[in-house]
Amino acid sequence: MNFIPVNVPLLEGNELKYVTECITTGWISSEGPFITKFENKFSEYIGQNHGIAVSNGSAALDIAIKALNIGKGDEVIMPSFTIISPAQSVVTAGAIPVLVDSDPVTWNMDVSEIESKITNKTKAILIVHIYGLPVDLNPIIDLAKKYNLKIIEDAAEMHGQTYHGKMCGSFGDISIFSFYPNKHITTGEGGMILTNDDGLAKRCKKLRNLCFEPDGPRFIHHEIGWNYRMTNLQAALGLAQLEQIDSFLVKKRRIGHIYNEKLQFLKIKGFLLPEISTSYAHNIYWVFGLVAPTEEEKNRIVNVLSENKIATRPFFWCMHEQPVFKEMGLFAEDKYINAEKMARNGFYLPSGLGITEEELLRVVDVIEHAY
Repeated sequence: MNFIPVNVPLLEGNELKYVTECITTGWISSEGPFITKFENKFSEYIGQNHGIAVSNGSAALDIAIKALNIGKGDEVIMPSFTIISPAQSVVTAGAIPVLVDSDPVTWNMDVSEIESKITNKTKAILIVHIYGLPVDLNPIIDLAKKYNLKIIEDAAEMHGQTYHGKMCGSFGDISIFSFYPNKHITTGEGGMILTNDDGLAKRCKKLRNLCFEPDGPRFIHHEIGWNYRMTNLQAALGLAQLEQIDSFLVKKRRIGHIYNEKLQFLKIKGFLLPEISTSYAHNIYWVFGLVAPTEEEKNRIVNVLSENKIATRPFFWCMHEQPVFKEMGLFAEDKYINAEKMARNGFYLPSGLGITEEELLRVVDVIEHAY
């Protein structure tokens, strides 16, 4: 019986050809033609004027926050239920994350809570699209206009997803993507910043490159930045992956539909399955998640799967319950019931692009036998 990992990437296009070209030409560092090609092709695909390739999605968030001049004492509204990266970028900039709960159906931030959290210190709303369905964006866009706020769109998990037919990642004043191996498009590690603003794009490029002055003498710096550059090797991989995005989306949706069809019986047991669609989007199933009725039941089924050599991953842990933030004195009185339930009871099944239908059906079979 073979082990089924949570994710296996699919590398069956021009990946080897393009990476080999990098090696044979010697362009393996953060200089090289594939970087510009990938930036241009990806920004064109999403529908933004500028793409700035960086070392990872967290780096993209650091740069986005600083490029918008968000700093000490500023407030940024964001979901409690997310990976730590967005909150970490806000906190390390000296700003304050202001959290909202999750929608129990889409698992995204509850947009109805946002307006009540806006103060005269609020500078931005940081959207994080979660797991396969996008945040309901139109109400947030209206609030941003009403209160003169910036939108930072974390579309790390949304490669190819749309909101009312328009690409996710095209709505933010600054948007970011991740190309970690479990994403629809991977560069191993890597990320991208997208914006339509010429000035922001120029600043982001400077911040990713140690704030070298583009027109000044080299090694003279007037501002602190980061070495957050992507390599030509990574960009070559990303370009080859981008060429296959349409087929990747078809496969991801097929994985999700098989699980959804075969696991409907879990609803009777009190489980929540991913919503197939909303009025504004069809799920792209970045991962296929389940929310068990209790933490004990989650642990039981996860253990059964593990005993059968099937890997799972827990859901994100809430920001207001992160020990590191508690030690900083943040979120002392915060409580978000929906986010807490998802964090405690949620997990996801193997659903990477490299999974076979035979493996999918084995996962289903083990879960069926568990009940």
